[in-house]
Amino acid sequence: QVQLKESGGGLVQPGGSLKLSCAFTGTIFNLYVMGWWRQAPGKQREFVASITSGGNTLYGDFVNGRFTISRDAAKNTLDLEMNNLHPDDTAIYYCKLWQGDDYWGQGTQVTVSS
Repeated sequence: QVQLKESGGGLVQPGGSLKLSCAFTGTIFNLYVMGWWRQAPGKQREFVASITSGGNTLYGDFVNGRFTISRDAAKNTLDLEMNNLHPDDTAIYYCKLWQGDDYWGQGTQVTVSS
């Protein structure tokens, strides 16, 4: 059974940066897609970024070069570096793994406010 646990959320001022990390336990297959989603209050869950086992990355339209997703296979983590944060980026950020089945973390709160 795979488990995911996010960390790194918090309060940051507009224009600031945060780095989220997702730690995986359990067996990760050779073929997978890992990613980040977010959900703001009163809104649907929204795709943020993903990375495949082949290293291909994809970002949501709103990212506009501000975020970078990366995978550290040695540490078994998935990171999301977020720069130039806006108040609209305030949400709970979830880590997701697909390897035949979907696995989700519990989420980490990101609040962008002055």
